[in-house]
Amino acid sequence: MTMTFMEQAAMIGMIVFGTALTRFLPFLLFPAGKPTPRYIQYLGRVLPPAVFGLLVVYCLKSVSLFTGNHGVPEAVSIAAVIALHLWKRQMLISIAGGTVCYMILVQLVF
Repeated sequence: MTMTFMEQAAMIGMIVFGTALTRFLPFLLFPAGKPTPRYIQYLGRVLPPAVFGLLVVYCLKSVSLFTGNHGVPEAVSIAAVIALHLWKRQMLISIAGGTVCYMILVQLVF
C-alpha cells in the first residue's frame, strides 16, 4: 500500500507540527519570568532516578542465575555502573560505561 503525494505531505506536516509543539510548548507553559511550579520541580527531581530504575529492571528481566553465565556479566556491569556513578556522578557516563563493560564481557570473555 502506497501513500499519495497529499497523504505524504500531510504526514510530513503533522510530524513537523508535533515536533515544533513538543519543542516550544514548555517555553509557552513556563515562561522565564515566572517561577516553575513545585510539581514540575518535583518531577525533575524524581524522574531521572525512576527512569534509571526502570532501565535496570528491563535489563535484568531475562537474567537466569541458574543457567548460562549465572548473571556474572550483568553483576560485573552493575558494579561498574555503580562505581562510575559514585566517581563521576554523571548518569550518561554511568550508563555508557556499564553498556561498554557488558558488551566487552559478553563478546570477549563469556
